[in-house]
Amino acid sequence: MKGLKRICLMFDSLFEKVALGSLIAMIIIVTLQVFTRKLFNFVLFWSEEVTLLLLCWFSFMGIAIGVREKLHLSIESFTAKLPPLVIKTIDKIVLLSTIAFGYYLLKYGWDFTVLMGDSTLPATKLSNGWVYAVMPITGFMMIIYSFLQLIGIDTRRHNVQGGGH
Repeated sequence: MKGLKRICLMFDSLFEKVALGSLIAMIIIVTLQVFTRKLFNFVLFWSEEVTLLLLCWFSFMGIAIGVREKLHLSIESFTAKLPPLVIKTIDKIVLLSTIAFGYYLLKYGWDFTVLMGDSTLPATKLSNGWVYAVMPITGFMMIIYSFLQLIGIDTRRHNVQGGGH
């Protein structure tokens, strides 16, 4: 069991690092694009395409990380007045709905990835499937995080409530 937990944490850390790496790469590319355009009147032909691809990856991975950290929207002032059993039931419904949405992303994201695999992006000639490949990954991670929360395992790795401390 300890080995399985270590493997899951390694995979989760890799997932988070890829999301952060996408954000950092996107910032660097956009900054470089602005400087080359303004200073040298030169445009990197691939920068917009790669930035859009990285934005897609960062955004979708951020959704899964938000599920892991329990950052979904909730109306606490409304639920605070409800009995604990009702709140617990609503939480279970939210988690089951998140699992269902994760499955949707997994299935249809995979279908889109396969469908678009033969077409290419115009500037970089990368497979268009790369744009959609993040969807099944995100769906899988959402399912895992939600399932773990459903069975009572706290998946949060960062203390983000109330400003962090």
